[in-house]
Amino acid sequence: MLLVRKGPSATSTAIATALAAALTALSLTACSSGKEETPSGGGDTGKIKIYYLQKQATQPYFLGEAEGAKKKAVELGVDLVMVDLGNDTSKTLSSVETAVSQKAKGIIIVVPDPSVGPAVVTAARNANIQLLTSDDQICVDNPKPAECSPDKIVPRIGFSGKQMGEEVGKKAAEFYRAANWKPEETRIIAAWKQDVTVCTDRVDAALPAFKAAGGPDIQVIKVGTDNTPPDAQNKVAATVTANRAVKNWIVWGCNDENVVGGVTALENAGYSVDNIIGVGINGDYACKAWSAGKKTGTKASLWLAGNEVGALAVQSMYDKIKSGKEFQREAYAKTTMVTPDTYKAAGLACA
Repeated sequence: MLLVRKGPSATSTAIATALAAALTALSLTACSSGKEETPSGGGDTGKIKIYYLQKQATQPYFLGEAEGAKKKAVELGVDLVMVDLGNDTSKTLSSVETAVSQKAKGIIIVVPDPSVGPAVVTAARNANIQLLTSDDQICVDNPKPAECSPDKIVPRIGFSGKQMGEEVGKKAAEFYRAANWKPEETRIIAAWKQDVTVCTDRVDAALPAFKAAGGPDIQVIKVGTDNTPPDAQNKVAATVTANRAVKNWIVWGCNDENVVGGVTALENAGYSVDNIIGVGINGDYACKAWSAGKKTGTKASLWLAGNEVGALAVQSMYDKIKSGKEFQREAYAKTTMVTPDTYKAAGLACA
């Protein structure tokens, strides 16, 4: 088993600390300027400016999310500013600073690392800006959402991690039964960024659902990654090297990036696609292989309609600012399990 350290790195913690200090200084400067801040609650009649800060904004899922957000913003007459944070935690600082200085009424954020959560919450509150997350959780006063009191998790638009994991587990069991593999010759790789709460929710829910759907008791190898295909491929390759006696592999994780990266590592190690069952989440990377006509060990993926998340996030923020309607603690968009034979009919367009 590949063991990884859970929780944010020392670097992430240092960045979060620096971010908190800088944002506090920024808010104090704003308070001492003598300028009256416009409340961001209900009853506002001016054009609403919302900043949408996304990690990995060039990834297909987040591109879809951005398109859904932009379309909804046009419909509502909202001034929407999209910002790509990439995987750079430190960029969150300048982006939040910009939103404050530009008099944004609301910030919707997908954080690169949850450790920055408390600093972002402090900055938004000090500037009287409404805050909503999409996809990933952040906590009001703890850099680790998994250790956060439920009432201090910032309201979120996204998907139910538990339900997603259950769908993955059920589909993997379906493929396993059809393959007639022996449990002792099979291993499950679960790959994800282990300090991202929504990822852990997905992975934790997959195995019970797998067993409930008729899957046997199979050893699970947990692989810590940064949720990107290259890292998943490298980490899984090392795992495979240490487990060459294994004949068959099931791969699941937080997203398509982990699953497709893991499947690629197995294929590169000489495993036939018939000895691999990969079930992803997002559908974007799986779709690319399927649309190219490539036979792959990625047998299915739970398609997440990112455009619906983006649209729902903007609508929720607009309703909060314009009329004071409270955010839901968790609001979910739909998911659809797709395969190489069904993804086109389901409406999944490969980017």
